[in-house]
Amino acid sequence: MSDLTVVFNLFVAFILSGTIGWLRERQGKSAGLRTHILVAVGAALFMQVSAEMVLVSGIADPGRIAAGIVTGIGFIGAGAIVQARGNVRGVTTASSIWIAAAIGVASGAGFYVGAIAATVIAWLTLELLQKAEKKIIKTKDSGE
Repeated sequence: MSDLTVVFNLFVAFILSGTIGWLRERQGKSAGLRTHILVAVGAALFMQVSAEMVLVSGIADPGRIAAGIVTGIGFIGAGAIVQARGNVRGVTTASSIWIAAAIGVASGAGFYVGAIAATVIAWLTLELLQKAEKKIIKTKDSGE
């Protein structure tokens, strides 16, 4: 893997996860722009390191690195979920961190189509579905 490819993959992870992080930041959520970018760029770098390890040693397993990323992000996500006064909060934040990691893994592996598609789907979910939910709740509360 060339140095230019490494930098490009990290930059793709930065841009795509920044899109999700920016939405979360704009909504005033605890995990925003920086968190999403750092998660995705870190995941992308781990994937690139695992690919390099395969080239150097021939025995490394990139799938194990990806599985480790998923597990690690699960712990971060669990920390984002809070139970307060009987209400569970932060599940969407945990989910957005999780998909940022997946976008990072895809970017690090050079699977740009998947990374871009996941970013678009996440954006649609976080932006458009939130608006739809608010309209449904508003309609429901007004008795219509």
